[in-house]
Amino acid sequence: MDQFAAMRAFVKVVEMGGFSEAARQLELAVSSVTRQVNSLEAMLNTQLLNRSTRSITLTTQGRNYYNRIVRILQDVEEANLCVMEGEDTPRGLLNVGMPVAFGRLHIAPIVSIFLTQYPEVKLDLHLSDGLSNLVEEELDVVIRIGNLDRSHANLIVRKLASYSRLVCASPNYFQQYGKPQHPNDLAHHNCLLFPYFTDYNIWRFQRDTEICEVKVSGSLVANNSEILRQVCLDGAGLILMPTWLISEDIRAGRLQAVLTDFQVHPQTEMDTGIYALYLPNRRYSLRVKTFIDFLLQKFGDSPDWEA
Repeated sequence: MDQFAAMRAFVKVVEMGGFSEAARQLELAVSSVTRQVNSLEAMLNTQLLNRSTRSITLTTQGRNYYNRIVRILQDVEEANLCVMEGEDTPRGLLNVGMPVAFGRLHIAPIVSIFLTQYPEVKLDLHLSDGLSNLVEEELDVVIRIGNLDRSHANLIVRKLASYSRLVCASPNYFQQYGKPQHPNDLAHHNCLLFPYFTDYNIWRFQRDTEICEVKVSGSLVANNSEILRQVCLDGAGLILMPTWLISEDIRAGRLQAVLTDFQVHPQTEMDTGIYALYLPNRRYSLRVKTFIDFLLQKFGDSPDWEA
């Protein structure tokens, strides 16, 4: 028995919640993965997994073993990365996940620069507005915007940049319906909504000690920010959107921001950070560090969208 292969198979079964998905991830037959885990249990003379037709769960001994060997396998992978990449030349495949609009607007324009500077790195970009799972999708880095949920608890987090949010509409819309002078006026406007969460139709504003919450409504709800932006550009209503998405439209006069003396956010506590997240076993990966440092250099302390 190859004990390291059996340990990797066991860890993958636990992470994937079953043998079939683990086998798919490892590109092995289900019978092969089952045999490896069974051999590991036989060698240890201990049952590591409770198996049923519906689920796979860890025994007490299995959980203790899992927690220990995960660290061991991470150390082995880190050692391999250090040797393969060398001391100062990043190389190899880098899998990166990111939101669709942010990737199109702010990552795509600088990809060729990165590849030119680091010709031995190959990028595989995964664009999705869902929350990417680094383990299941075998990603090295993910870019996330705004609040970080509990799924980041076991990840290393680095802040890349900040942004703010603005309420805006096209000049044609304001010419026809007027500009809101106070957040409460939004109750009488057509607000185009992005369903971030349950209370997405409540916009929250703060100016010094003044805090107000406004229940807004409108003719469109869409879970794609670029659709909302386009409908707003067409003069159909107001949007609440991040500066990284609409800053160019505001500079060009296609959109006009209102209520700019207020801080605005759609949740009670809404973070305004853009983050890079990666697994602890990528801590010493030179290509991960190089890519994140590259983004930090490009975005800087004052990114273009905040100008």
